[in-house]
Amino acid sequence: MKHVVVIGGGVVGLTSAWALAERGHEVTLIERGREVALGASHANGGQLSYRYVSPLADEGVPLKALRWLLDPDGPLRFKPEASWQQWSWMLAFLRACRGPVNRRMTERLLALGAFSQSAFGRLNDATLLSDIALRAPGKLVVYRKAEEFARVAGRLRTQPGAQERALNHDECVALEPALGDSDTQMAGGIFTPGEAVADCKQFCLRLAEALKAHPNFRGIVTAEVQGFVQLGANIAAVKTGAGQIGADQFVLAAGLQSRSLAAPLGIKLPLYPLKGYSLTAPITAEHRPPEVSVTDFEKKILYARIGDQLRVAAMVDLVGEDESIDPSRIASLQRAVRATFPKAADYDRAVAWAGLRPATPSGAPIVGATPVSNLWLNVGHGALGFTFSFATADIVAELISGRTSPVALDGLQLQAA
Repeated sequence: MKHVVVIGGGVVGLTSAWALAERGHEVTLIERGREVALGASHANGGQLSYRYVSPLADEGVPLKALRWLLDPDGPLRFKPEASWQQWSWMLAFLRACRGPVNRRMTERLLALGAFSQSAFGRLNDATLLSDIALRAPGKLVVYRKAEEFARVAGRLRTQPGAQERALNHDECVALEPALGDSDTQMAGGIFTPGEAVADCKQFCLRLAEALKAHPNFRGIVTAEVQGFVQLGANIAAVKTGAGQIGADQFVLAAGLQSRSLAAPLGIKLPLYPLKGYSLTAPITAEHRPPEVSVTDFEKKILYARIGDQLRVAAMVDLVGEDESIDPSRIASLQRAVRATFPKAADYDRAVAWAGLRPATPSGAPIVGATPVSNLWLNVGHGALGFTFSFATADIVAELISGRTSPVALDGLQLQAA
């Protein structure tokens, strides 16, 4: 079997390392942070949303974006930069905002989500699933505008065998009583049973522990990857602050850093960071949090109970690689959650977080081969890294093992520049 170096210690890199080790390969993981899951995996929304995977690039988004930009509490902010990466990504994103393109991509992501759900179910080692606050309460997407809800509910009625259910206002409150504490008027909601929530960071920590005990795992190297050592058409080693590390195969799963690492090899990755925010507020006996995972469609805010905490995550800020926490965005989140779930948690003790979610213009991750024969990609998951990581890890591991992908890769592979 091969020795494989996986670059990146977030949920995508860790699941890739696990899938490879399980298939008999010797694996080394490189992570630049002091521990795993310090990037986009740290305090994300926690949703495992396998059947609600519509990409951001929808045909109605450009017009909506104009309204969002004029709203101080809107889900989108944009700071123009003198950056080729920003403007080329934006142009490609706008080209993807067409109905036929969006529908095809949604079908691909639904297939990927279904496979990821089954791949997650195959994690039968109890140490991986303990203490991660895993629940499957289902997901309720609530709509404020009657015309938007009618459009989605009408489309749902044309899908034979759909598991989703369209609910009116009263049915939404009956399903999730915490919504009854809100003054927000809902036109209705779409409920998808079986959708799950979990603590992504805790899962990463558990998986790292399990990897260290795996007989095929060589260890985690804490170091900054500085580039690659090429030997002909292949990569011989990665250059790190701790020295060179050689291997037979290499997997790039380093989030946004993957873009700069791939560039010297002539590989242009169409990645741009979608900055998101979250609040994590403690829940005590006096609170009434939502038990169902809830997403506010118009405001693009999700609410998930993760153990004894409420996770509130939102926003897409196109502001480059700025990871700082903007107080005005946190204040906006505070106003929204206090209006929607006023009795759900102790918001005065909420912990704020901001992170960069590397996304492609289409919304699909990039998985598989590159022009360099022994370099593989597992990047660009955007806000769905936790959801898709189990699928994309299995895909990469199967390809490196010389087998075909278990999922059709149409639309998921690196496109020629």
